[in-house]
Amino acid sequence: MAVATPWQQLFETPTALIGVLHLPPLPGSPRWGGDMEAVKRWALADAAAYIGGGAAGLVLENFGDGPFFAGAVPAETVAAMAVIAEAVVSAANGLPVGINVLRNDGAAALAIAAASAASFVRVNVLSGAMVTDQGLIQGRAAELMRLKRLLNINDVGIFADVLVKHAYPLAAQPIAEAVEDTLQRAGADAVIISGVATGSAPSMADLEAARAAAHDAPVLIGSGCNNQNAADMTPLVDGVIVASSLKCDGQLFNPVDLQRVRQLRQALNGYSH
Repeated sequence: MAVATPWQQLFETPTALIGVLHLPPLPGSPRWGGDMEAVKRWALADAAAYIGGGAAGLVLENFGDGPFFAGAVPAETVAAMAVIAEAVVSAANGLPVGINVLRNDGAAALAIAAASAASFVRVNVLSGAMVTDQGLIQGRAAELMRLKRLLNINDVGIFADVLVKHAYPLAAQPIAEAVEDTLQRAGADAVIISGVATGSAPSMADLEAARAAAHDAPVLIGSGCNNQNAADMTPLVDGVIVASSLKCDGQLFNPVDLQRVRQLRQALNGYSH
């Protein structure tokens, strides 16, 4: 009998909708407002909107903390995210919750997942080297795979961006080759394909190349999915990670709009492969 993959264990819905919880600034960040309870309330309200609209999972990220560190984040960021992650996991009632520590602190994400019982982490640069506004960010697969074993969280999935948004590869690499490296050499459980920036959709050519290179491994859209392009993109992928198009009035820093979530979920239901 075949053993279920981490993706299959977490998501049964075709074309899973994973909603991003964009946290307000956390302690220690430049725009920190001084009220952790307010941050928690914001996160839980957005989580409730995603869940009420039919999302299959959530991913928590320190979106308000920019400018981001290229590597390890401070202890206060990890502590704050762990507190909020525990509350979100509890409120999610069994829905998978993921952790993304921007810009690329996969070790902190795994530690938070271990402490909060989160189900997966998102890692922006697991393989290769990317030039970003934070400088050069290099893949951390060797470190993260060993840490995962050390923490005894082998069931926590690692979902990895390929040629991540807001970045350029240090050396040109075809996306198909990057997908293969991320899955086969870096050990990712799923790959994420994005456009050039937050809210920007990936090209159909990139999605088609990624789908072919990934074979049976899960391929996710990491930015830019909405009601208008769902019909074209979703037959090629296993899930979508969405935030921008689901905010009230489509504004990035607004709360999540339950009706927008519901509408996208209905669109995905109509076009699932």
